[in-house]
Order: sequence, then C-alpha cells, then structure tokens
Amino acid sequence: MKKLLTLLFPLLLVAGACSDAGAGDASESADNDHHERRGSTTESEAESSDDEPVTVLVTNDDGVGAEGIDALVEALDARNDVEVVVVAPAENASATGGKTTGGQLQATQATTASGYEATAVDGFPADAVIYALEQEGLEPDLVISGINDGQNIAQVVNISGTVGAARQAAQLGVPALATSQGFGDPPDFPTAVELVMDWLDDNIAAIRDGSLGSDTISSLNVPTCPQGSIQGLVEVPVSSTEGDIAAVDCAGTAQPTDDLTAFTNGWASLTVLEPTGSITEDG
Repeated sequence: MKKLLTLLFPLLLVAGACSDAGAGDASESADNDHHERRGSTTESEAESSDDEPVTVLVTNDDGVGAEGIDALVEALDARNDVEVVVVAPAENASATGGKTTGGQLQATQATTASGYEATAVDGFPADAVIYALEQEGLEPDLVISGINDGQNIAQVVNISGTVGAARQAAQLGVPALATSQGFGDPPDFPTAVELVMDWLDDNIAAIRDGSLGSDTISSLNVPTCPQGSIQGLVEVPVSSTEGDIAAVDCAGTAQPTDDLTAFTNGWASLTVLEPTGSITEDG
C-alpha cells in the first residue's frame, strides 16, 4: 500500500499543477475580457460624445415672425446633431447694428411662422442675444443670426442688425455666424439654407471641441439670382470701397476679390469679421 501511494503522489502533484495553471489561464482570460469590455465602453462613450447634439441659438434682425428665420429654424430642427433655441426681436429691427437697450429686457413667448417655440425680446438684435445668454442663462455652442432678408456686404456691414447680433454673441464668448439672403422677389432662402447647412457640417467638429473660437465671426451672403443660379461660394474680405450692392448679375465675370465683387457677380461670399465695429450706442 505504501508503495502504491509512493507511485501515485507524483501523479497527484502533476495533476494539481495542471489544475492551477488552468485556473491561472482562466483568470488571465477573464481579466483580458474585462479590459477589452472597458476599452469597448470607452470607445462607445467617445463615439456617443461625437454624436452629442450641439445647441444653436438662432436670432435675427427681421423679427421672430420673419420668413428667413423660419426657413433656417426648420432646416436646423430637421438635423439630429442640433438642438435649436430661438430668441429674436419681437419686431423688425433692421439696420440697428449692435445697438443695445439699457436695463432689464422684457420678453414674451412666441412662435416662428411655422410654429416653432421662440422667445420674442422687446429690443434690438443684440438685445436678443444678451437676453438669452445673460438673463436666461442659456449656454449655446453656436449663435446663428439670420437668415436676413437682404444682403449685408461692403459699407452695410457695420449697420447690419444681423451682424450686430452675431458680434454681440462673440463678445460674450460664443462662436457666431451671420447669414443674409440677397433681395429678390421672392428671396432665395433655400439656397442660403443649404449653404448654412454646409457650413455647419464643415465646422461642427470645431464647435464641439471648442476650437472654432469667438475671436472672429463669419458672415455669409447669398445672392438671389434674377436668372440662373449662384456661381459658387468664395471666402473673401469685406470690400473697402462703396458700390452698388443691389446690381446682381449671376453671370458676371469679374474676379471675386471681395464681398462686393463676389456678390454682385453671382457668388455667395463668406467673410471673417472682427467682433467689434458695429453701432454700439444705446438705442
């Protein structure tokens, strides 16, 4: 019997060692699976962050019931990557630049022409931005001002309420886009809407990660072509000279070197503006 135990003992040791090794492998495998699951969760969370909607505050200078802001809001609301908040002047406040109203601002609940919930501010376009950010405490990722009925190029830039609202947003630390559709009967708002959506697609990653910044604003102006369609989009500076901003020829051949020559020759123009320079005195 002792001899039998002597023969079996080494076999039992070997079996035990194999069992321990198997348990170790299983434990290591479980740890690896755990780390893989954690890694997958992290990647999933990153993807989820990339898909998080950005909050866009929409305002204008034509008033909350205007056709241009309605077209813009409807297009933004149809996107899955955007949450829309509308705060705009209660009435038309065109050509008021960056004027502001002193004291506590008053506002009422309203809707856009298509029925989207909005806040109507009794004041200027810049007031609407101040009300949204300072009195209501909204924290948008982007402000879009427009779509204005009428071009805001060349000598008109600094008296534009559309631009004034965008500049006010930038002064309060929020990236902004001012957008305007050239006069027409009817104005070609669908083309401006399409270009705004393209601009948003190109910049949404920078809006999300905060790299777009508010040290400048962008201003988009889109002609309404009497015949044909726009020739494209060009990035140009604001014209330093005055000219006829209404004489639009969408078949024009002049080189689009600034917003005036671009617009009047049928090009949509994208310009970069400083966040100051608008009319700022109290109205």
